[in-house]
Amino acid sequence: MIFYIIRRVLFIPITLFGISLIVFSMIGMLSPYQRLATFISSPDRLKSENVDQLISMYGLDDPIPIQYGRWFKNLLQGNLGWSYVGKAPVLQALLQRFPYTLELTLFSAIPIILIGTWMGVLSALHHNRTLDHSLRIFAVVGWSFPDFVFGLFILMIFYSTLGLFPPGNLSLWAESIVKSTSFRSFTGMTTIDALLNGRLDVFVNALRHLVGPVLTLTYVQLAYILRITRSSMLDVLQRDYVRTARAKGLDERVVINKHAKRNAMIPVATVSGQTIVGLMAGTVIVEAIFNRTGLGSFLALAAQQLDYASIMGGVLFFGLILIIGNLLVDISYAYIDPRVRLD
Repeated sequence: MIFYIIRRVLFIPITLFGISLIVFSMIGMLSPYQRLATFISSPDRLKSENVDQLISMYGLDDPIPIQYGRWFKNLLQGNLGWSYVGKAPVLQALLQRFPYTLELTLFSAIPIILIGTWMGVLSALHHNRTLDHSLRIFAVVGWSFPDFVFGLFILMIFYSTLGLFPPGNLSLWAESIVKSTSFRSFTGMTTIDALLNGRLDVFVNALRHLVGPVLTLTYVQLAYILRITRSSMLDVLQRDYVRTARAKGLDERVVINKHAKRNAMIPVATVSGQTIVGLMAGTVIVEAIFNRTGLGSFLALAAQQLDYASIMGGVLFFGLILIIGNLLVDISYAYIDPRVRLD
């Protein structure tokens, strides 16, 4: 196990190197004038200064391998360029918005896993009955719904009609408190920081703004977990050791919880881990719909305004998250199922 983890960790820089090659190759197809924006903190400089001199100064007319080597050297030093969308260095802009995306992911992952597995087990235990058919319809509809369509429904019903769950991160009064000098930021996640600062009113306000995007992400992904849990549970219930446990006269709850459910959760745990990792990179549309200032909406705005430095930095950042997340999923899988050996 230890050697496997070390090997995977050592492989992370190689994977990121490959991602950087792909990203830079795509950006390299742009003209020097377009790529010049990644080095300029103020777009007005492109109008006030000689563009050809700026291109020569930053080496944008050099051969692509030389440009990549220069860019990669800056990357190792933490310099990803200037984000004119975030009005800050790219790395700083990404780290400022990462807690909002992480907060949304955590609040979505908990109901996805808990409710999805619970409903999947119920569906399997009531196989081909009314409850099973109802839950299967619920899952099919949820899995077929695009995120942006369901998100718009949530906005239309709960905000426009009922006025309950507004978009954004916080109300103006709560945002002024969070940005004040008396409010200390511990994690960057508003809900947790509000509790640590003893501001229950800010915590409740942050939760109200989270309900819409959380409902959107939860319903779509929960349907997938439900289907996986149901299929796995049905398969386990047909196994010989479950039949043997029932033949011994064991209580049905013991058979389900100790023998069936524990084994059925092995593939569910793997899928759940991958779902959580996928949520981190899959919040682009949801954050844009609900006007949340997380990584997703930031990169969507960067793409609209052709902020190439932010796009390249965001791709590398998400790549690192996915690599580390998949490593943790593989390790947890080995602990859940002792039959799996990571060599």
